[in-house]
Amino acid sequence: MARASAALEVAQPVAARSSGRHWPLRRRKNVQGEAEMLMPLWLSRLVVAVTVVVVVVPLGYMVLMSFTPNNDVALGTISSAVLTVSNYVHMWSDAPLAQGLVNTLIIAGSSAALSVAVGLLAAYPLTRFVFRGRRGYLYTLIGVQTVPGTTLLLPLFAVFSWAQTTLSVHMIGTYFPIILTYMTFGVPLSTWLLVAYLRSVPRELDEAALVDGCSHLGALWRVLFPVALPAVVVAFVFAFLVGWNDVLFASVFTNQSTQTLAIALERFSATSESTGLPVYGELMSAAVVSSLPVVIIYLIFQRYLVHGLAAGSTTG
Repeated sequence: MARASAALEVAQPVAARSSGRHWPLRRRKNVQGEAEMLMPLWLSRLVVAVTVVVVVVPLGYMVLMSFTPNNDVALGTISSAVLTVSNYVHMWSDAPLAQGLVNTLIIAGSSAALSVAVGLLAAYPLTRFVFRGRRGYLYTLIGVQTVPGTTLLLPLFAVFSWAQTTLSVHMIGTYFPIILTYMTFGVPLSTWLLVAYLRSVPRELDEAALVDGCSHLGALWRVLFPVALPAVVVAFVFAFLVGWNDVLFASVFTNQSTQTLAIALERFSATSESTGLPVYGELMSAAVVSSLPVVIIYLIFQRYLVHGLAAGSTTG
């Protein structure tokens, strides 16, 4: 692997340049070498301020309501003088949030990991070989992404019902159909992101690995995978969000024991409204808890997300 290692060291600056890490975000150099503003300074500050307000105000109001007693929220008297953590204590017993959180992590995480694995295995031959049907396959992936998800609900349910009856295997209500359903959306997106990134990676990397005795799969895993890690992280996060935010498919393909966090929140909301006094404070605390895993994932992989998206946007 000596040649592959040497080629990897040479290609790292190329991958760094393709990831956009050395590109200024607000300034660029013109032909004369002078720094030119992409927009006036006052306008850029105004855009940032408006964006912060639009994002922070609703989130801050949700967090404030999560610490406010249910009676005060229902009456519209929200004040920082009566903050309490009782909502975060009672919500775990009033709604099956813990079970829904575990099921969502299993379903969304498994579907995202499998989508990235399939997308990487598909992106490698699409960027390294020329074969009949290659362009048609890429266009098919675009076509799949343009199909509304609601139109696939009935066909997928019919397929799983037929397979369940034919094979005499219980499927609907287990993890398998919902994971496979989310993969129908995660695989095309992951493939396109990884194809865009691998196009910027020099072919000398895997060629050197092949000369050193690696197979194509070995070159993909040992050489290209570390280089394409930013794009892999981006594909994983996007595929993870497909399963994390879904309500439609989860309401059909899951049951009481496999329901996701979104379904648990929906049923908790419907139950609280039918009891007379809605527990809006507990609903807001449940919403805060349900959003924390995604926020944590973004914070952990922020560097990879920025690099992966920048590299994918600069490749043709």
